[in-house]
Amino acid sequence: MIEHDVKDLGLATAGRYKIEWAESQMPVLKLIRERFAKERPLAGLKVSACLHVTSETAALARTMQIGGADLVLCASNPLSTQDEVAASLVANDEIPVYAIKGEDNATYYQHLNAALDHHPQMTMDDGCDLVSVLHKERQNQVPEVIAGTEETTTGVVRLRAMAKEGVLKYPVLAVNDSMTKHFFDNRYGTGQSTVDGIVRATNILLAGRTFVVCGYGWCGRGLASRARGMGAIVVVTEVDPLKALEALMDGFLVMPLLEASKVGDIFVTVTGDKNVIDGNHMKVMKDGAVLANSGHFNSEINIAALEAMSVGEPRMIRPFVAQHTTSDGRKINLLGDGRLINLAAAEGHPAAVMDMSFANQALGLEFMRAHAATFEHDVYTIPEMIDREIARLKLESMGVQIDTLTDEQAAYLASWQEGT
Repeated sequence: MIEHDVKDLGLATAGRYKIEWAESQMPVLKLIRERFAKERPLAGLKVSACLHVTSETAALARTMQIGGADLVLCASNPLSTQDEVAASLVANDEIPVYAIKGEDNATYYQHLNAALDHHPQMTMDDGCDLVSVLHKERQNQVPEVIAGTEETTTGVVRLRAMAKEGVLKYPVLAVNDSMTKHFFDNRYGTGQSTVDGIVRATNILLAGRTFVVCGYGWCGRGLASRARGMGAIVVVTEVDPLKALEALMDGFLVMPLLEASKVGDIFVTVTGDKNVIDGNHMKVMKDGAVLANSGHFNSEINIAALEAMSVGEPRMIRPFVAQHTTSDGRKINLLGDGRLINLAAAEGHPAAVMDMSFANQALGLEFMRAHAATFEHDVYTIPEMIDREIARLKLESMGVQIDTLTDEQAAYLASWQEGT
């Protein structure tokens, strides 16, 4: 048996069924897998991946393996692992996996280091924790790495900060910045799966409730739209005047978070920042307020401030619902320990949208293996031709056809001489 650290290999059969269901809804990745099986573009490439260990990620891992990659996988979030999927990858696919749902912080970092013990030539990250540990604690291995990819907004922000300070030691593709990732995954995936996680955790009726969305990036746009679709009264809070104006013109209420805290019933952070919901906000919240996060880390809600204003220990009144009682008797309900509620209490993004995101990962890995030597130590966007090819394949899989430009139209768009 290959090295691994998962909850229970006895869950492998259930995991295989779950993976098969996800793969049936990921036609783009299936087409890439078929080509990878013939061409083996990743043959012999050692890859360490730090991703949410879900059935959709398993489809990506299996595609990389078929393409020839020597892969090790660890979790990018302590609460996002699907234990049956982790077991299946180990038992059925012989992919080393280090991930257990609910693992403590020490185990989380042990698993990151286990993935780096693989001595990867490429990293595949979701949140930049793997890259961060590599650069901070295992600098002797950095020269072995030729390139990497990054899945999410938070990780891209951290990587760009590293590049700006001159400490990033190899090029990284910002998968998150491709249109077929952030435009669809962040908007449609996060929007639907976050609502799903909140409803599963609380069984709250959203219709008629005041739903506060903190941040109006692509994730916030999707979440606000889905919450409104469920009948909620949606309030958006922002620090960027352009995004705030966009939210207003999209038909949402916009106000400072301190004001929204007085009227909100459900609060969700999707910013990538820290202490977005802070003590001063929680002090004015209504009895029964629900707090959730769908950003990356559990730093967006100041949990320490909530604990400081609470009396006694929180009650786990439902799975994933920690009910804190304040000194004035109010109940404030924290979902999923402030971690990604769409993965902690639900199953993350639907496979159909992860199909495009992970197509970007697979093709990005192939591209960087071939071209890494031509890039500086910086953060780059996946080439537009790959982005458009993924969109084309997705449309084709859905039975949708589109028009093409005539030669005359193409020439007109490329010229300047014709006018009125």
